[in-house]
Amino acid sequence: MNEEQVLAYVQAAATVLELPLDAARARAVAAHLGRTAAMARLLDAVPLAPHDELAEIYCPAPFPGEEAAP
Repeated sequence: MNEEQVLAYVQAAATVLELPLDAARARAVAAHLGRTAAMARLLDAVPLAPHDELAEIYCPAPFPGEEAAP
């Protein structure tokens, strides 16, 4: 997507979600979204194997019981 397409997407999404978004804010959101998409493309281009994914070894701490609540 080019910059104009990203801006059009942001404006359309704001309209659908009924979010008030002035022109300056829409341009700022579109710029952030464009940068995020560019970073995602860079990460997507890195050849990774399943063993490179650390999410499978992530183990969150157990949720405290209700008795621990104040």
